[in-house]
Amino acid sequence: MRTKVQDVMTTDVASVHADTPFKDIAEVLIARAVSAVPVVDGDGRVLGVVSEADLLRKEEFREQYYHEGYRPPLRARLRARLGQQGGVRTKAAGETAADLMTSPAVTATPDTTTVAAARLMDEHGVKRLPVVDSDGRLRGVVSRHDLLKTFVRPDGEIEREVRTEVLGRSLWADTSKVGVHVHQGVVTLTGRMDRHSDARIAVRMTRRVSGVVDVVDELRWDEDDAPGRLGR
Repeated sequence: MRTKVQDVMTTDVASVHADTPFKDIAEVLIARAVSAVPVVDGDGRVLGVVSEADLLRKEEFREQYYHEGYRPPLRARLRARLGQQGGVRTKAAGETAADLMTSPAVTATPDTTTVAAARLMDEHGVKRLPVVDSDGRLRGVVSRHDLLKTFVRPDGEIEREVRTEVLGRSLWADTSKVGVHVHQGVVTLTGRMDRHSDARIAVRMTRRVSGVVDVVDELRWDEDDAPGRLGR
């Protein structure tokens, strides 16, 4: 039930090679309206990533493509001010993708869940992840925008999945008295089940359905088989 990266990733991906010149990288970023591109070898294996922030360290990029009035993002400006470190200076002088890229790249696989991908982005402070197969070859890119797609599923589609997959197939319990209502991604479970433990499982599994923003638990039960809890 959990959405995987392969369900939302972009497969029409722009990439560059290690020897791609600075100017060509800049043109790819602008033409494709992306903030970063993977760097691949001759077999399509991901070597690293070049971002707009890497290129913005060179004044000519700003002047040639964005003109003098352009101000780069705050994060890029802050990084430039901290550019006394050797690695940053090297990138500022870089002429090819190999010089400019961040390596190794933070990547995901097609089977990575969207939740895990979001955590990777947050942990490493990136907005896009190259998606690679078991051999490290580029298969796509997943962005923060792509991950948001899981939260814009129609309410009716979410309701059907909860009814058929969670209540209809996944639980070994009588769910005939359980009601499901979905509004703007919030699922409300109502009705009654035989056991408290089954009700808790139903709520937990509903939370895992892609597109569910929250679950309102209004379930009641007949047998409280959870120690220390009162029936309701």
